[in-house]
Amino acid sequence: MFVQPVDYFLAVWFVLAGLSTAYVAWDQFRNNPEPVVMKWGFILVTLYMGPLGLLIYVLADKEPRPGEHEAFTKPLWKQGVGSTIHCVAGDATGIILAAAITAALGLPMWIDLIVEYVAGFAFGLFIFQSLFMKSMMGGTYWENVRKSFMPEFISMNFMMAGMAPIMSFLMMGSDMRAMEPTELLFWGVMSFGVIVGFIAAYPANVWMVARGLKHGLMTEREPECDKAREGRREHAHSGAKAGMVGHHAYARLDEHANPRHANPSGNPGPGHHGSGHGSFRGNGGGESRGSHGGHGMEPDATVPQLAAFGGVSVLALALGMIAPANWVNLTLSARDVGGAIMPPGMIMDRDTPAAAMLDMAAVHPREISASYGLEVRGDRRLEPRIEGGVKVFDLETSVIRWAILPDVRVDAYAINGQVPGPRLHIRQGDRVRINVTNRLPESTTIHWHGLILPNEMDGPAEITQEPIPPGGSYRYEFTAGQSGTYFYHSHDHVDRQQALGLYGALIIDPAAPQDEITADHDYVIQLQEWLMREGLTFPAMPMDGGQPNYFTINGRAYPSTDTIRMKVGETLKVRFIGTNNGFIHPMHIHGGPFEVVARDGENIPESARFLADTVNVGPGQRYDVVWQARRPGKWLIHCHIGHHTTNNNVEEKGGGGLMVVIDVQS
Repeated sequence: MFVQPVDYFLAVWFVLAGLSTAYVAWDQFRNNPEPVVMKWGFILVTLYMGPLGLLIYVLADKEPRPGEHEAFTKPLWKQGVGSTIHCVAGDATGIILAAAITAALGLPMWIDLIVEYVAGFAFGLFIFQSLFMKSMMGGTYWENVRKSFMPEFISMNFMMAGMAPIMSFLMMGSDMRAMEPTELLFWGVMSFGVIVGFIAAYPANVWMVARGLKHGLMTEREPECDKAREGRREHAHSGAKAGMVGHHAYARLDEHANPRHANPSGNPGPGHHGSGHGSFRGNGGGESRGSHGGHGMEPDATVPQLAAFGGVSVLALALGMIAPANWVNLTLSARDVGGAIMPPGMIMDRDTPAAAMLDMAAVHPREISASYGLEVRGDRRLEPRIEGGVKVFDLETSVIRWAILPDVRVDAYAINGQVPGPRLHIRQGDRVRINVTNRLPESTTIHWHGLILPNEMDGPAEITQEPIPPGGSYRYEFTAGQSGTYFYHSHDHVDRQQALGLYGALIIDPAAPQDEITADHDYVIQLQEWLMREGLTFPAMPMDGGQPNYFTINGRAYPSTDTIRMKVGETLKVRFIGTNNGFIHPMHIHGGPFEVVARDGENIPESARFLADTVNVGPGQRYDVVWQARRPGKWLIHCHIGHHTTNNNVEEKGGGGLMVVIDVQS
């Protein structure tokens, strides 16, 4: 499933990578005259680097016209490309395989990097260099291992120095799907890492080719093909002796430039063709050879040069492997973070634990079980069934997509498929049983806010009960001994689950009807903040990166909130419930003051009631107020923090967010 815009880009990228690889493979084995190991090197690198690999192949290696491969690949920069291709093909293969395996095993990122380095170095040295190049290098396998060790060590160090920071910062960045081999993003990071690793290793490979430590690009033709090629060249260049580019002309040119790489007879010396790591110095790596020719090596790098270059490569590797630990938590694994996507702007550092990341992460769209439009309301009254005189309610948690505006849907944690959850309306003295089934991807519990209950029914996870696991159930049963305005909400991962919609109103009528403070209309207002960024929903929190940009009353943002219709002279009882998780909302009603008649479920004695036009509703608080419609018109109920009456900082039809209209007719 495509979750982020980058997923669409990656899908296109990998389609292009597949097409590029197919073309390179077809052209290499059909047209390009070079050793099989180099053919596979370009194929693998194009698979990892996509269109960039194809570009490198066309610019540096693809024979432009028949018989011109030697001349075309002669420049040193192209020889350096060939050497780097050979390095990246082997090393990156080992690194990518190790990364997929270590992620599946759930190893911490720092161990992952070490295993990737060892695997890449081992695959590059023992397989791609010493084994695949054995027929060209001559000698025994272990002799080739010895000769290849130092060049492979230097090249691998620089490559991993480029790849390691990319993997560390992107895999442990804001979108940690990059740690999951089942996600496109994982392979996207690998591809980008290989590209950066190629760039980091290229200068070292150019130097090693120039010093005869590594091979570059080579030409391999069958003897009869060589004769035909020479015939074509003689025909094409007859009369132009100064411009001859035949096989022996190359040898003489290189002999003149580098006499220590030619033998006394004037024929190309061993260095002309390189070995597993040896190429002829500088400009002869494109030299052709027959199908049975060996590739010798005469490196001329000094011991101090090798020591200095090797030391710098180790320093670069250390910086690439260790430095990221100063900014990201490399002790975490793919299993720890579970493909979490962090909110943009959230500050994460080396001390941020996995549990915090998971609580602040976006709701994953793959977890959504249903989607609802504006025609489905939240806070619908749930009628109980009666079993042996007990009122029984069934609640089920799930992940849904919920419309808060015509064109805005949030990914929410819901109870019975609605936000807020269903309203439970009972009477003081009722015996109630509430069966809660958990369909969330994580554990949960339900707390009955403000009620006096047996301790085991109170709901705090791991304190009064074991959390309800995904797929599990728990039965809450108690007698309602109080009356007033209450609510229920999650008490496991509270900052996440309540912020994502796991709450609902609990209204308890007094046993004696005369104790009820009545009005002509009764309206419950449940407050909520939401954070929507880049098409994903994150739990809104009062912290950097977690600030909300949408606000709802009863699961809707203005102008999609209800309109309360009244007549002049009628009264309205508003039950403000602080189902919101992290912010205080000064709730104000236009058209005259209201009377505050109850607070936190407790009626205020008549002598202590007071008039106000604004009450600060904090998380968990409840206020019952009675407002009288004094004059006709449209009067607002709204939060008096301006930002909270916008939708993503934009006003629509006079406002947004926490606003409800009271339409009073005369």
